Order: sequence, then structure tokens, then C-alpha cells
Amino acid sequence: MSRISTLFAALEQQGKKALIPYVTAGDPNPSVTVDMMHALVKSGADIIELGVPFSDPMADGPTIQLACERALEHNTSLRDVLAMVAEFRKTDDKTPLVLMGYLNPVEAMGYEPFAQAANQAGVDGVLMVDMPPEESGENAQVFADNGLDIIYLIAPTTTNERIAEIAKFSSGYVYYVSIKGVTGSASLDVADVEQNLVRIRERVNVPVGVGFGIKDGATAAAVAKVADGVIVGSALVNKIAENATQPEKAITEVTSVLSEMRSAMDA
Repeated sequence: MSRISTLFAALEQQGKKALIPYVTAGDPNPSVTVDMMHALVKSGADIIELGVPFSDPMADGPTIQLACERALEHNTSLRDVLAMVAEFRKTDDKTPLVLMGYLNPVEAMGYEPFAQAANQAGVDGVLMVDMPPEESGENAQVFADNGLDIIYLIAPTTTNERIAEIAKFSSGYVYYVSIKGVTGSASLDVADVEQNLVRIRERVNVPVGVGFGIKDGATAAAVAKVADGVIVGSALVNKIAENATQPEKAITEVTSVLSEMRSAMDA
């Protein structure tokens, strides 16, 4: 079993749900990221989604677009991100790590070299926003052959037929995008999320994490009642943006938000 599968199995036995924070690697600067990752774990993170900076993050709203810009100002590359993962793994070999981003940097590096390097660094899964299952082809097999779980996105508008197709390729978990739109937009309707999770679970055999619209402990707790995992990104990245020139304060602010969510979810 992968770290991700092992984690979800353990949480199920404990009657708990996964808390999955997202931060962009290199934001506000590369020297902060590994310390941020360790702080996230101490604050209750079960899995970390680590964003790979990209110049055209088309699925993301202004918050994460600006995070990518801040990271790219420091020339944070895919190889830099893998080095951060390797550094993190020196003292944490348990917390699952998922790289989230876009295909262009992976294509530039090469799928096989990337998959091998990611595996060696200690990456557990990949979520490539612009790699739908019907276009994954050999690339998905390369990831799987190198021990990387492949996480796909499911939206409110995704048809049942397409969910079934996604299920054929998914491992680790699937990421349900709870809101129509880009990251950081609109408000969350938990009743609607619950209805959609029913039809998703009828067709997939991996846990379902829910992201978009989770801003505080109350929304995290509400989603945790219906989902297997709670994914939070923009609420954390906003705190980093507000304290970009004070990295230590950024870490403190981010972990405060995450700790509140962890406590609310477990209550």
C-alpha cells in the first residue's frame, strides 16, 4: 500500500477525516517551504499538496496565481520542488506528499525522468490539472510504474459516465471540486456536496477529498462530515500573501488557521 492508502485506512479505523493543506512551493520564498511543510504536519495535516509553480495556472484564481508569481520571482523550478521534498523526507518519512500543478514543467523534464526523480525524492502522488484520464495514456502508466498515485479532479458538472472513466485511472484519492469556478471563488453548499459525493462513491473505490470554498473551522467541519478528506488551499495561501515579507509570521498565521480546522474536524 502507498503512504496515501495507508493513511486513509488508518484514519478510517480512528473515525477521523484527512486534513489536506495546499501551499505553493517557493512561496513566499524557497527557504521557507520545508519549514512550512513541517509546521503544517505539526498543526494537524495528514497529507500535504505541494504546488509546483507555473506561469499560467489556468484553473486557479488570483490567490494561487499570485503565489506562483511570488515563487517564480525566486526562479523556483520543478527540480527545486523535488529537492524540497527530499529535504522534508530527511526528518518525515510518514506524511504523504502530493505534487499539484500543470503538465508543462513535467513535459520539459520528461515524464520518465520526472517520475523517477519524484519517487526517489519521496513524492507519493501527482495531481496534474491539465492531464485528464482520456489523455493520460502512457504517462499515467509511467507514474504508476514509479509508485506514484494519480489523483484526478471531479467537478459538480462531471457526468456519471466520466466519473466511471476517471475511476479506472485513479489511485490514492480523487479531488472533488465543490464549486464551479477557479480556486478561491464562490461559497460552499455542503448539502450539494453531499448529494454529489453519493454518486461519486457509487463509481469510485478510493477516498474522496473535497476542496474549494473551505475557509475556516466551521466549513472544514461541515465538509468532514460528508467527505473522506478536507482540502484547503486559498485560505492558507492568503495568509502567506499577507505576510510575504515576514516568513516566520506567515508560518504562524497558516498554522493557526490549520489548527482551528483540525480541532473543528475532530470535535
